[in-house]
Amino acid sequence: MGAIGSDAVPIQAVLIVSASKPAEPPVVDFRGVTVRFGSFTAIHDVSFSIEDVPNRGEFICIIGPSGCGKSTVLNLIAGFLQPTEGQVLVAGQPVPGPGRDRGMIFQQYSSFPHLTVTQNVLFGLEINKHEIGLDRAGRSKRAKELIEQVGLGGHEHKYPHQLSGGQQQRVAIARTLATEPRILLMDEPFSALDEPTRLEMQELLVGLWHRLQPTIFCVTHSVAEAVYLAERLWIFTKAPGQIAYDIRDAIPPSIGLPPLEAQERPEFKKATMVVTEAFRSVLENSTAKSRMSRP
Repeated sequence: MGAIGSDAVPIQAVLIVSASKPAEPPVVDFRGVTVRFGSFTAIHDVSFSIEDVPNRGEFICIIGPSGCGKSTVLNLIAGFLQPTEGQVLVAGQPVPGPGRDRGMIFQQYSSFPHLTVTQNVLFGLEINKHEIGLDRAGRSKRAKELIEQVGLGGHEHKYPHQLSGGQQQRVAIARTLATEPRILLMDEPFSALDEPTRLEMQELLVGLWHRLQPTIFCVTHSVAEAVYLAERLWIFTKAPGQIAYDIRDAIPPSIGLPPLEAQERPEFKKATMVVTEAFRSVLENSTAKSRMSRP
């Protein structure tokens, strides 16, 4: 490599700094977060940062032993809980409570029983109409488009009791997406569904994520579901929960592939094996520590 000549003109650092665009704050930022419920510690000293990439939301699945704090993480991001210690930031700001920039889909069917499909999807748009800035025609148009996107065309005037479980979850997804949240939180959303419907909903969710690009956090107990849905997968330790594994490169893309077809591919089987072995390691370490702590 040749040496730089003495007549080279140095670039002033101040010009570089002033010309560069400030980095966007992380979408979600946990800083040493601990949550206690009385004497029970749900999660301990959890830290992570989800980068804000323009027009690109990340899909993170969380698995781990029962009671390890997976749902606690979602509730903290949603603003339903406050940390005992540490900070939870969304877009660089502390989370004081729920907001329309974060949408939550629960395991239990959560549609309003007295409202039709269309009225359920319109609900968030109506109560946030001044913030969202859509007139009545614009709100109706968005609701109609989402109903079509989740495959409920023709069911617009039905009530929840007239729908199957899978259809009710489709209503919940459409209603949550209507306000265009930056973050979508899903707590075992398909666990109550039969297997064919569950697979159908997985494919629907991956397609919606690819088109709309929210950042998604999804809790599940199924390794196969996590590998299919996610591009990043966290395995939590037994309570007090911490992130034991953050798996990215091993997860193959699934966009455009039905779940059963994806599961037959060698790269999917390899990823499932990697995650299963890591999960087994977490469980074994938890058991060993439990034995050592006994008197």
